Order: sequence, then C-alpha cells, then structure tokens
Amino acid sequence: MHIRFDVPADPAYPGRVAAALSSVRLRKYGYIGAVLAAVGAIGFGVSRGFAWGDRITPLCTAMVVGGLLSMLYSPWVRLRARRRSSRYAVEGAYDITDDNIMMRSGSESGGIAWDGVAQVKDTPEFWIVFVGRMPATVIPRRLMSAEDAETLRAYMAERGLLRLR
Repeated sequence: MHIRFDVPADPAYPGRVAAALSSVRLRKYGYIGAVLAAVGAIGFGVSRGFAWGDRITPLCTAMVVGGLLSMLYSPWVRLRARRRSSRYAVEGAYDITDDNIMMRSGSESGGIAWDGVAQVKDTPEFWIVFVGRMPATVIPRRLMSAEDAETLRAYMAERGLLRLR
C-alpha cells in the first residue's frame, strides 16, 4: 500500500483538526457535567420534601452550576482551538505506506509507525490515530480519493486498529 495526498493551505482545516483531536480528550467533561447537573437537580427535588432541605440547597446549586460549566468546557476549548489554529494554515502532505504514516506541514515533517498505533477512531471527517491512549494525528478522508480511503480502511481493519464511532 502506498497512499499519497496533499493538504491545501485552508485556514479552516487546522481548526477542524484541533477540534477533532480535542473532542476525544474532552468528552469526559461532558459526561461528568451531566452527572453533576442531574445529581444536583435530583437533590433539589428531594430537598423540598424534608425539613433539612434548605441546608443542602447551596450544595445542589453548586453541583448544577459546576455540571453546566463542565458540559460547556469542551465546546469552549474547541472554539478556542479553532480560532487559534486558523493562522497555522500551510500546505502539507500525507504519505501512508504499510510501515508508517508520514506527514509534512510547511517545513516540518513527522511520522508514526503502524506498529506504534494502538487504535484508529472513525469520525465523520477524519480517522483519529491513537498512539497508546493519546490521539496523535488525524488522517483526513475527504482529501483522499475514494479508492485510497477504502484501501486504507481495509488495511486498518485487517490490522484490528479501526474502531467505529
């Protein structure tokens, strides 16, 4: 397998990459926030039926507010990442072989050996490549030909790396 494609200098592309990578790491804040907000709301409901309920009302309020802030943290980080990364728009390229994924962006280049890849997560726009538990890079499907995308998907599935959404 040898797949090569270019990445144009699109100001929106680095932001989409940053958002995809950060969404993987920040998803837990949304879950934690939902649990906190739900427990706080249940606490409000329960506290109304007891005489001591006015004592736990501040705690329930803090839990609901903390939960809402935690749920808003991920979208806020993604928005900031998109804004900051738009100035990094440079041309690049990917060169994917049976051995590794080589990426070039501007004057910098780097690579990841397939042997070091723990898993690949399938998202609507990208394949997110994980080294260990950390998202290391993305492979943009829309910039590849359909045949190359299917070849790469089959290769990753054959290696047992591809994890569907």
